[in-house]
This record gives sequence, C-alpha cells and structure tokens, in this order.
Amino acid sequence: METRISSATKEVVISYELPTRLIGERINPTGKKKLAAALAAGDLEMVRREALAQVAAGADILDINVGTPAVDEVALLPEVVQVVMETVDVPLCIDSSNPKALEAALKVYKGKALVNSVSGEERSLEEILPLIQESGAAVVGLTMGDEGIPQSADQRVAVAHKIMDRATALGIPAEDVIIDCLALTLGADTSAGMITVETIQRIRAELGVNITLGASNVSFGLPDRSLLTSAFLSVAIFAGVTCPIVDTAKVRPAVLATDLVLGRDEYSMRYIRAYRQRQK
Repeated sequence: METRISSATKEVVISYELPTRLIGERINPTGKKKLAAALAAGDLEMVRREALAQVAAGADILDINVGTPAVDEVALLPEVVQVVMETVDVPLCIDSSNPKALEAALKVYKGKALVNSVSGEERSLEEILPLIQESGAAVVGLTMGDEGIPQSADQRVAVAHKIMDRATALGIPAEDVIIDCLALTLGADTSAGMITVETIQRIRAELGVNITLGASNVSFGLPDRSLLTSAFLSVAIFAGVTCPIVDTAKVRPAVLATDLVLGRDEYSMRYIRAYRQRQK
C-alpha cells in the first residue's frame, strides 16, 4: 500500500517495499524552551534553521507543531507552515489537535499534506476526519481512545480498526490513513517496546496500512537515548513501521543500515553515500 504526500514540487511515497521515510520531529516546542520562547515572540528564524538542518540531515517530511500555551495556534500554525514551505521543498506533516488550527494551516498548504493526528476518541473522529475528507490530506491515526493509551496490543489494534472504519465510511482512502502504534518509555515499563512491536505486526497483517510512531519516546528518561532509540527503530522497521517520526540527524545512519539489511538499498548505494557524507 502506497501513501503519497507532496509539497508544491516534491512527492514522497511511503510503502513497506520502499526505503523507510523519515519524518523530522524537531519543529515542536515540547521540551524545547528556546523554540517555545521564539514562537511566543513571533521570531521564526529558529524554525527556518531547524527546517534546513533536518532536510540536510536527510528528513523526507517535516512535522510542524507550534503547540504551546503562549501562542495563538490558529494564527501561528499557518504562518509557520508558510515559512517552512518557503524555506525547504519537502512535504509537511501538520501537527495539531486543534481543528481550527489544522483547518487554517491546510488552507495555505500547497500540495498534499499529512495531518498529525486523529485518535479513536469520538470528539477527535468527529472533528478531524471531515477536515481530512474535505482537504484530501492524509492523516495519522493514533491508537488511543476515550480512556487514553491502551496497555495491550489487542486494544490498540481495536482502536486502529475503529479509525479505519470511520475514515473509509467518509470516503477517505485506506492508503491515506497512517497508523501510529504509540511508543512509550521503557524506563517506566520494560514490556512497552514489545507491546508496540506486536501492535505494529498485527496492524500490518490485518490492515496493511503504513505505520508511524514517535520513536524517541521509547528512550525517555534513560541514558544514551540515541543508542536505545536506534535499536528500537531497527526492530520496529522490521515489524512494519514505514515512516517514523524522529530526530533525523541522530538516527538516520541506523535506519539506513536497517534498510540495507532488509534489502531496500540496491548495491548499498544509499548506505555508502551517507557514510561518505558523514566522513566529510
């Protein structure tokens, strides 16, 4: 199954048969005091720098999130989307739980966006899915419902089926729904990684759709986070993740190595090219 995301000039195709596509996570003020302060002050130079740096590091898509209490998200999200579109040519993942902010950002976006996200919560399904249907965007479906994040793979898979059923009932193509299986920190629960992996495997087998997750969540609160996140990503990609949300500069070498092992890099060309670039 192929999910196609585009900017005004570039299309990215996401599929299990193709190399892993990386969604850059760094334009997000959560845990980033300097970025949050810059957004609150209306200074978007840091956004431009982050966009350029992530694309240079190999990000295929950029996630755009401005959610902080100090800003008017409805006004700022479309402004930031416009600035990033003027700065880089990769497709964007517009990240907000605010329907009005999403609607405003989708109106200025040129191309086919990815929206992050809808969940299995009734309010989210009722507010977000009509925006997706109207705009023709693709959407990330979070495997969490009205009672929060399920603690079992069975429950997460059930939420994924619910999201898919509601989306297709509105005429949204199955290939335009990417499921987020939700990575949680191993520091709080050592079974969290395998619950996510089982969810990934089952969603791939039962729904066949493309799969994402916020990979760095798995290492939160633990030392040497990049090592742990990279190890988890390799397992998750093998299980079925096709477009993880990541800090691209930190994990891309491990992702390229994983793609090579999985036979997605003919003659090792991407792996070797990236190695040579790092040596420079």
